Amino acid sequence: MPKPKDTFTTIRTEGALLPADLLQRISEEDHAHGQIDGLTAESYHRPGEKLNETINRSWNALKGAWASFKAAQERLPEDDSGTRITRDRWLLPLFRELDYGRLPVATAHEIDGRSYPISHGWGDVPIHLISYKLELDKRTAGAAGASSASPHSLLQIFLNRSEPHLWGFVSNGYKLRILRDNVSLTRQAYVEFDLAAMMEGEVYSDFTLLWLLCHQSRVEGEKHADYWLEKWMRLAQEQGTRALDQLRDGVEQAIEALGLGFIEYHANAELRDKLADGELNPQDYYRQLLRMVYRLLFLFVAEDRDLLLNPDAPPAAHERYTQYYGTRRLRRMAETFKGTRHTDLFESLRLVMRL
Repeated sequence: MPKPKDTFTTIRTEGALLPADLLQRISEEDHAHGQIDGLTAESYHRPGEKLNETINRSWNALKGAWASFKAAQERLPEDDSGTRITRDRWLLPLFRELDYGRLPVATAHEIDGRSYPISHGWGDVPIHLISYKLELDKRTAGAAGASSASPHSLLQIFLNRSEPHLWGFVSNGYKLRILRDNVSLTRQAYVEFDLAAMMEGEVYSDFTLLWLLCHQSRVEGEKHADYWLEKWMRLAQEQGTRALDQLRDGVEQAIEALGLGFIEYHANAELRDKLADGELNPQDYYRQLLRMVYRLLFLFVAEDRDLLLNPDAPPAAHERYTQYYGTRRLRRMAETFKGTRHTDLFESLRLVMRL
């Protein structure tokens, strides 16, 4: 089966930093005439250029840098930390292609007596670049930039505690993450690019999004609110709030329609009796309806994203489900036809929910 349009092969987003639907819109946007602000060539300091051509040139240059980086790994002595080749052969060229120039080495930041050995920076943006031999989420004793805390945690704690710094990047050459000051102490929030899978698999479409999100112009401005990453995050929050409001209204309407429909259906005398004599109180009935509505929503989303059916199942099985059991068919019919007294469609829906 084809890959769902709203998924990325080498990119994932955790938390509510920059949600996947926003990334999808940015990825598919017409950079010259799009509805999302900040995607013109001028906003990337490339007036007169076509962004697609600019990104393609960066891609071709970085394919050579990646090959050089991999070749250097093969010649590297086992006792070498790998930090220098990770930076010089791969990560510094990557950030040059993103228009950061030659990243300056940062001096260790200190806050309340604690040192934060972030390796590099650009303006108020900390950029922590470590060896490909280190893991982003693992503390490694004796390793520069990873000995006191995992590289990810080091940068996250620094962003949380340092007022002038809001957004940052951390990478070990194989993975690159965008982080932001995060008030949650229990859930990580970041966008991650699997650089190794991207380059080895030549996933150019994902690289395009990396270029658009990580470019130097995304983290510049007189104040943090001027950063394009910050503006896009706020846009996602506003759209999410509107979507929740719309969803809330739809859920209320669905509960009312289903609740009255079940009560009025001629064969549901037992339901009416239980409500009348108090065996089923209205609040419990409401909870049952609410549960059904959210199960339906889950089913709708799973179908629309092609996540419900086994991709290895025969095409005939997929076709059979789509024609006779799928909720897409049910939703189309609901928009076109008025319901009848027959229960066959409801029984087919119950069958799907039992699977």
